[in-house]
Amino acid sequence: MCADEKLIDGKAFARRLRHDLHEQAVALHARTGVVPTLAVVMVGEDPASAVYVRNKVRATEQAGMRSVAHHLPGDTSEAELLALIATLNADPSVHGILVQLPVPQQIRRDAVLDAISPEKDVDGFHIVNAGRLAVGRRDGFIPCTPLGCLMLIKSVRPDLAGQQAVVIGCSNIVGRPMARLLQQEGCTVTMTHLRTRDVAAEARRADILIVAAGRAGLVRGDWVKPGAIVIDVGINRVDTPAGARIVGDVAFDEVFPHVGAITPVPGGVGPMTIACLLQNTLQAARKAAAAT
Repeated sequence: MCADEKLIDGKAFARRLRHDLHEQAVALHARTGVVPTLAVVMVGEDPASAVYVRNKVRATEQAGMRSVAHHLPGDTSEAELLALIATLNADPSVHGILVQLPVPQQIRRDAVLDAISPEKDVDGFHIVNAGRLAVGRRDGFIPCTPLGCLMLIKSVRPDLAGQQAVVIGCSNIVGRPMARLLQQEGCTVTMTHLRTRDVAAEARRADILIVAAGRAGLVRGDWVKPGAIVIDVGINRVDTPAGARIVGDVAFDEVFPHVGAITPVPGGVGPMTIACLLQNTLQAARKAAAAT
């Protein structure tokens, strides 16, 4: 296998998915008059959050959907933010609501996530949607990053039944929902984290290795089973003599010779997260159109 064939091109996959979603959004509008609409709420002036919000708004509009941005000052109270969410919940023209995280310290993150209607929770973070996924139901919204990871894995290996999967990282945003999705595909899943005893030994058992630990270069070349699929969810900014770089949780140059397939950073999982957000927004709009 040549080097290029080992790279899982998340950017190209996401581009194809967004094109398909655009066609579906146009068809939904023509059939029902409904334009899938995503409301994006940002509180404060975090520079990274501002970039993410701009990217999400641009991608939404390019996919034939409508975006509604609400940028609130950093001293916004929790009550004020919850009041805005309640207004968006009640607005039938809004199908998805995304509150960009993190929120300022005076606002409780869980209070925000709990306030979003499960039917508009296109991030898939509400406890109702998390619970649906936990019991094996797919009728809720699946968190965007794990959903994108699963699509990329299945683009390489469509049938995952019987595969040994190891997830490094146990967050509610990536690690835990990722493990549940893989279990539903028939994988035997081991969840690990930075306090796992000999996490390297666990990683070496994996046919499919998903790394979402938030530590640059954590996974080294001798951690990977030959021929494994490696999905690197990490996004870490590191300083080098040539300037700042974005790198993953996998030491790419060390790991690459051993893998069957691997996602690069950047250009791997990141583009899929936004594409899956749009897919969830379209799903929400379809449900709303069917209910009217």
